[in-house]
Amino acid sequence: MKLKLPSQTITFPRRALLMGIVNINDDSFCGDGSLDPGTSLQQARTHYQNGADIIDIGAESARTNREAISIDEEISRLRSFIEQWHTIRDLKPKDKEQLSPPLLSVNTWRPEVVEQILGPEVDLLNDMSALPDNRNALLCAKHQTPLLIMHSVGQPKMPHTHQQWRGLMKSMTDFFEEKTAIAIEAGLSREQIILDPGLDFAKQKEDNLLLLRELNQLIHLGFPLLLPISRKTVIGEALDIEDPTKRDAGTLALLAHGVHKGAHLFRVHNTEACWRALKALSAL
Repeated sequence: MKLKLPSQTITFPRRALLMGIVNINDDSFCGDGSLDPGTSLQQARTHYQNGADIIDIGAESARTNREAISIDEEISRLRSFIEQWHTIRDLKPKDKEQLSPPLLSVNTWRPEVVEQILGPEVDLLNDMSALPDNRNALLCAKHQTPLLIMHSVGQPKMPHTHQQWRGLMKSMTDFFEEKTAIAIEAGLSREQIILDPGLDFAKQKEDNLLLLRELNQLIHLGFPLLLPISRKTVIGEALDIEDPTKRDAGTLALLAHGVHKGAHLFRVHNTEACWRALKALSAL
């Protein structure tokens, strides 16, 4: 299995890739976001120095109890970071398996933003929209930027806490078959697509636990799979921990489980702890 980027091709199996989270906002659910470009860049440097292969930047919180920011504001926040991204690319990797230079992923979903942000500095579009149409796929194909497709229902920034599933895994595989076909028809190759099962998005506790147990059904689709495991609500529910920043032990448990099931990428806050866990799992 391969992931084709504009600058390189990554071949799996290999040590799983870590995606370090940088929130260019002031309402992140973990309280780690900042509107100061210097702070966001330092967070990215720290992630890379702690073992991240990819830096995932987002300017708008996914929290459904917060109003969406304007398109112009989102573009401005993202550009403030991207314009300084070159200052991070010369850092030395933590070990020989870490990607060097790091990749830049942009977490956004509105086509008006995607159109303004994609370019040579961006290695991946992390799209949480569930691909309702082909616009973002067409833009990715235009720039030859890989596309991450996340499973969900309905519009982002809207609560879907009452979504009920009958046959979640069948629905999810049908969803990904439909959406990957849209992306391929738009001009992307299979090697330019990543899948994300969307933990906590339009899913309840038992739904999340089910998809984690049955990940092999998604691995068999033949695309790299990203697990956004970090400090998720399902961890808080399982451990009875309300504070997201106290959920790192549960995050590491899901990391080990995901590696065992065959996931290829993990989106995390505590990069250093996750890098050490991957290092230990690789040794085993």
